[in-house]
Amino acid sequence: MASRVIAEERLNDGDVQQAFRGTKKLVGYYVGLSVLTLIALILLRDHPDIATDAAWVRCIIVVATSLLMTSFVARASRGHSKSFLRLRLASGIMVVAIAIIVALPGAFPVWLRIEQAVCGLILLGVVMKANGKLLRSVFAK
Repeated sequence: MASRVIAEERLNDGDVQQAFRGTKKLVGYYVGLSVLTLIALILLRDHPDIATDAAWVRCIIVVATSLLMTSFVARASRGHSKSFLRLRLASGIMVVAIAIIVALPGAFPVWLRIEQAVCGLILLGVVMKANGKLLRSVFAK
C-alpha cells in the first residue's frame, strides 16, 4: 500500500513549515550529539571503564535511530504520512527508552547517562512538535 501524500497547499503553510524546520533542527541536534558521542567513544576505546560494551551497543543504536529519524522528518515534511507516523512513534519510543536508561543505576557509565538525558530532552521537543495539534492536523485523514 502506497504512503498517502499530503497536498502541497497544506505543507506550504507558514506555520507548518516553521514547525517542520524546528523539528528538523531538533533531529539534527540529536544526530550531531549522537555522532559526537560515538566519536568520543572511539577516542576513549582504550578505557574499558568509560567505553563499556553497553556504551558501544547503545551509541551505535542511537546513531542509527537518529539517522532514521532524519529520513522520517525529511519525508514527513514533503507530505509522506507514513513517515510522519514513524517520526511520531520512533521519537516517543526513544524518549521512553532513554528515560529507562537514565534511571537504571549502573547499567551505563555516568557520562553516557548524562548524554542520553540531553538526547532525551532534544527528543522530547521532537515528540511535542510531531504530536502537536498543528502537524497532526496536517496529516489527519
